[in-house]
Amino acid sequence: MKKLVILASVLVTAAFQAQENDSIQNKFNISGNFESNGQWYTNDVKRQIKHDPIPLRSNNYLSLNATYGKFSAGIQAEAYVNEALLNYNPKYTKTNVATYYANYKDDQWDITAGYFYEQFGSGLALRSWEDRSLGINNALRGGRIKYTPTENLAFTALYGKQRTGFDVANSDIYGFNAELGLSKLLFPHSEWNLNYGGSVVNRSENIPQGVSGFNKNTFVISNRIGVEKNSFYANFEHDYKSPDAVINAGKINYDWVKNGSAYLLNLGYAERGFGVDATIRRIENMLFLSERKPEVYSPENSSLNYNDKIMNYVPSLTKQHHSSLANIYVYQTQNMIAMQFDEKIQKFGEIGGQIDMFYEFKKGTELGGKYGTKIAANFATLYNLAANYSYFNANGDYSPSFTSKFLGADQNYFREFSVEISKKLSPTIRGNISVINQHYNDQYVRGIFQKSIVNATTLFSEATFSFANSRSITASLEHMWANADRKNWLGGSLEYVHNNNWSLFVSDMYNYGFDPNEHLINPTDLFKIHFYNVGATYRQGSTRISLNYGRQRGGLVCAGGVCRYVPPSTGLGLQINTTF
Repeated sequence: MKKLVILASVLVTAAFQAQENDSIQNKFNISGNFESNGQWYTNDVKRQIKHDPIPLRSNNYLSLNATYGKFSAGIQAEAYVNEALLNYNPKYTKTNVATYYANYKDDQWDITAGYFYEQFGSGLALRSWEDRSLGINNALRGGRIKYTPTENLAFTALYGKQRTGFDVANSDIYGFNAELGLSKLLFPHSEWNLNYGGSVVNRSENIPQGVSGFNKNTFVISNRIGVEKNSFYANFEHDYKSPDAVINAGKINYDWVKNGSAYLLNLGYAERGFGVDATIRRIENMLFLSERKPEVYSPENSSLNYNDKIMNYVPSLTKQHHSSLANIYVYQTQNMIAMQFDEKIQKFGEIGGQIDMFYEFKKGTELGGKYGTKIAANFATLYNLAANYSYFNANGDYSPSFTSKFLGADQNYFREFSVEISKKLSPTIRGNISVINQHYNDQYVRGIFQKSIVNATTLFSEATFSFANSRSITASLEHMWANADRKNWLGGSLEYVHNNNWSLFVSDMYNYGFDPNEHLINPTDLFKIHFYNVGATYRQGSTRISLNYGRQRGGLVCAGGVCRYVPPSTGLGLQINTTF
């Protein structure tokens, strides 16, 4: 902690000095951000939760960026005191410099040395990014050059090693990407907008001694085409992954070598007051790691549980809900192979998609009323790939293999349909109501022996009441009916905003349908229970401080379709975020 305090003092002092110089020469500028997420884990007698051996934990991030003309540089320090929050990557320990970079950028060139983030296309081939709530920071350390000779041509070349904890993975990553505005180059007066994108990403990692049958270089080739005209758009992407040792149920099998592929189609139409968007995706064996063998921390825990060393981005194609209860049964993309002979589970990939629709009834119409009415609907369904498979070869030796069917679908992993109606009722009142129906196949999503399918329907409503002097109250009420697992839930929240600085909030989720004889997806809190949370938030300029106390339900926390598991806990939380 002392290291972080000393480093913070030096950086903040430099920032103030630089800002004084900036007022004189208007060339040099320093900006930064500090974020702290702390938790004091307490006893909870009813939940049979005792003090964690290290009850006080915090994740702290301090970043500083400096710019001078076309040059910029930055550094980020991280401190995990006394250790990282529960179930974060065990490599996040103590205090250290996490990332740093230097950059030059003008109208055509963008050159970076050090750590950087990058995404090619949709991210199926490559995406490096940071999400602190999920514990993800898979930046690349090396060099990147971007060249944009015209507004319709852009090229990127990079080399790096992927971050893992405060170190880097034992492999070399090479990448090249091109973006071409074909219609502007070839048909400058066309009403159509046609674009092409192509990428090659290569991971070079030495093969263990005594292993043969595949190359140390594993590459992904991505081709993308996009077309737009007026309100219509369409995008198609195909990715091919070269043969590599298969990750089966989270464990590597060097005797099983297979390629991978992904197909992504997105179609849409949007105009004022109406929009429809459809996405269809097929993925098979598209787990792409900077080290092909996951690190194992315990029989049930590996680096995959922390999204560590993952090079590409394969989010779930489902709606992100504001409802707390609708996020109990969240879906995670099934992009890995899982053939488990003893448990009779065969997962070969995923095929499916979602469709979003939006319509606004105009003001003054029968359904629009005085202020108009908005309605949004979403349907998503994802399936296991159908395949011919076997566990033993012609000699009777255990040798799992399969051949998938291109458009074949088998078990339904997840299905969801939701409708949301939003309406302004008066100058000071607005609200929304939504119905969410979910079908969750726990046996195949998690790959467990015992069959468990949950069918749940959630009714969610929320209203905001605005008053003078920036005051407001937002209240929500929701209920879930489920046929299995913990069955029925009741939830609600209340937030009072006093002014631009202060707000108070309280929320609760109550599981009153618990049945001790029911098979539970998450066998914790074996009784009817309230998951309450109460707190306050203070904002001043670019600084936000939030204090809360409550119970954390064990389960998945997701952002942008990527999730991490959080264990059940009770405690006091403090979050600080400031930008300077």
